[in-house]
Amino acid sequence: MEYVAVTALTHEGLVREHNEDSMVVGPWTTCASVTQTPETLFFPLEDPLLVAVADGLGGHSAGEVASTVVVQELARSGRTVDDEASLREVLDGCNQAIYDAATREPAWAGMGTTVAGLLVSDTFVRVFNVGDSRVYALDDDGLSQLSVDDNPPLAPGQTHTSVLTQTMGGHPGRQRVEAHVSTRNREAGCRYLVCTDGLSDVVDPEAITDVLRAHRGGQAVYELWRAAIDGGGPDNITILTVEFGSR
Repeated sequence: MEYVAVTALTHEGLVREHNEDSMVVGPWTTCASVTQTPETLFFPLEDPLLVAVADGLGGHSAGEVASTVVVQELARSGRTVDDEASLREVLDGCNQAIYDAATREPAWAGMGTTVAGLLVSDTFVRVFNVGDSRVYALDDDGLSQLSVDDNPPLAPGQTHTSVLTQTMGGHPGRQRVEAHVSTRNREAGCRYLVCTDGLSDVVDPEAITDVLRAHRGGQAVYELWRAAIDGGGPDNITILTVEFGSR
């Protein structure tokens, strides 16, 4: 029987006072909290499995609420996704849910979040994101970024920016999102990394590749987290790895 193993860790880092990241793995969510050690969940590849991270916007009100709303919506609606169109509909629903929540609680006006993730099955992998949280694939050719950053062009010598051109929520009045969605065949031996920018802004792709080549599962996630902490841990850090196996 084929299975998918998802290993996860989320942490506030060394600078932020609390964690505004959330994550979802199938029906399981961790919302704006901290996991002390990597946790691995195993699922049979009988139905598509949705895996995602959401990074609440710092500097806005209630970023942790926005990220929570998105992952809870994804946990609730993920099983209804069967093609790119239905995935876009679910992501539109997540965006709407943020604005609906802000309408009910005025203190949450302007809250927003990024989201990035995968819908994996026995034959395909569907990649999606809004904002600058990322999805990577590691195969024999190396590490490649599958998500599309919603950032303005970087200036010469600039490696990252906190400016976002698109988010879930994040505005006083409702704005639509155009989620980046793509589908690829699931290749044997390919592994995936889903993370917030607390990892990708601090640890360069070469270092990420070295860790993933040297380690798997919980050890890989721990070493990635350790690299982000060693880099100063300036932001919340959420990391998910996705690996496949059979038994």
